[in-house]
Parts: sequence; C-alpha cells; structure tokens
Amino acid sequence: MSQAVTFKPLTLKTWGDFEILFGPKGACGGCWCMNWRFSRSDFDKRKGDQNKRAIHKLVQKNETLGLLAFVGDEPVGWCAVAPREKYIRLQRSRVLRPLDELPVWSVSCFFMAKPYRGKGLSSKLLAATLTYAKNEGAKIVEAYPIEPSVKRMPDVFAWTGILSTFLKVGFREEKRHSASRPIVRYYL
Repeated sequence: MSQAVTFKPLTLKTWGDFEILFGPKGACGGCWCMNWRFSRSDFDKRKGDQNKRAIHKLVQKNETLGLLAFVGDEPVGWCAVAPREKYIRLQRSRVLRPLDELPVWSVSCFFMAKPYRGKGLSSKLLAATLTYAKNEGAKIVEAYPIEPSVKRMPDVFAWTGILSTFLKVGFREEKRHSASRPIVRYYL
C-alpha cells in the first residue's frame, strides 16, 4: 500500500468515521464489533441498532476499544483491542481459553473497507494497534487469528485476522486448542 496511512483511536471525535466505515449494516451482520462482548444469545438478540448503541455507550464512557486507520480523511480500517476480561464470550471459549493468569489485552477483530483488503493494511494497522495498546498500559497483547486451509478464504471469515499477518508483525504462536485457531502473543 503506497498511500500514507494514519491511525486514531475510537473516541467521540472519531465516532462518525467509525459509522462511515462500518456502514448501515454495522460491518458484518449488525455486529458493530460487539461479538465478543456479549454471550452468543445476547449478541444474536442485539444485532444491528442495539449493538451500535452498545458500542456508542462504551465510546461515551471513554473505554479503550480499538484503532481506526485512515487514508487521507477516509476511514479504511478497524482493529479492536481491549483487556481480555472485557470480552465475555472470549472468557467462555474452550478453544480460546486463557493460557495462564497473566493479564493480557486481546486483538479481537479487524474490519477493512473493501477497496483496501489484501493490500497490506492489516499488518500496518496491527503494528499501530500494538503501540496504542502499550500506551494504554498493555504488557502482553494476545490474538486468535485464523490459519486458513485455502489460499483465499472469504473475507467474512477473516474477521479475527490471518495468522501470517500476526507472525509478520512479530507475534509468536503460543498454543493451539484447535487446528485452525492458534493463540498468538506479542510481549511489549
């Protein structure tokens, strides 16, 4: 990607950019990046406007939610990061259960504007997210990417990121409880 990319956290000031990036459907199926923050049944009941209102409330509380990527003034990418304990569904996962008692921050989601997919934006956004998390107090950043079994998987299934992107940025694979879902970490 040859164009300059800048990064800003999701705040009240960038809320409008987040809405533009996620569009009327809330990224994917009304998610609004709330998938990990509710139980499965609660998330399914809240798809769409309820999820949008829920993340907006977190923005209003000034919670650390993630980083937006911009090309010029255009919002083109999103990476969610927060302390693992903020993600209720992640806490309940058997496949992604905690590795130890260390406090970690979790990269839980990526969303890229369609014209910017497959152009190296994810690794730039992920590197910027590490700096952002460090500045917010993180010591360990953990993620749960997919290792695709096909050369090009549908974008909708890549929302947690692709393993090769994380390895490129310097994450190390720590464990697998599932063949396609490694747990990776970056020690800040």
